[in-house]
Amino acid sequence: MAKVIGLTGGIGSGKTTVANYFEEMGVPVYIADDGAKRVMQLKEIIEEVKTAFGQSIFDGDVLNRAKLAQIVFNDKEELAKLNSIVHPAVKRDFESWMLKYKNYDYVIYEAAILFESGRYKDCDVIITVTAPEEVRIERVIKRDKTTKEQVLSRMKMQWNDEKRISKSNFVINNNNLKVAKEEVVKILKILKIKQNQS
Repeated sequence: MAKVIGLTGGIGSGKTTVANYFEEMGVPVYIADDGAKRVMQLKEIIEEVKTAFGQSIFDGDVLNRAKLAQIVFNDKEELAKLNSIVHPAVKRDFESWMLKYKNYDYVIYEAAILFESGRYKDCDVIITVTAPEEVRIERVIKRDKTTKEQVLSRMKMQWNDEKRISKSNFVINNNNLKVAKEEVVKILKILKIKQNQS
């Protein structure tokens, strides 16, 4: 079975960019956010969300993501409630995705809240992607057409870099794309050597 590399980092750190580098190097990548979007379209999950948060976050039968985000990113308890519905479903989605790639040496599981969700326990190796806070804020404002206040409130909901790094095997500083790409190559070399030794 393929070993799982957990790839994480705070909002705006550039995890997806780093994940794309791994993909270019032939490592299959599972993006937990995309998995969450997929499972949020499943009838049974929609029903659970409706039961937990009420009809007000739906426009007819369609989930209004902005309304839901407003609720959960401003309240840790509400976020925990949503996560308790979504995370088990994402885990099942990942496990069925893994079956397609079981003959690979490694797969990447990319998740912003790898530690907060407890999913890091299922990983064989963990990589944290970092970038200076100002750079991260700028990236997210540009990407999500949002405000600095909203970005900061989402950051507060996540672990800080120090805490993430203390539990990681590797750290990639994603301030310079060329350097980040070189780090990916270096990490894969180290993992190959380790694998050959075991």
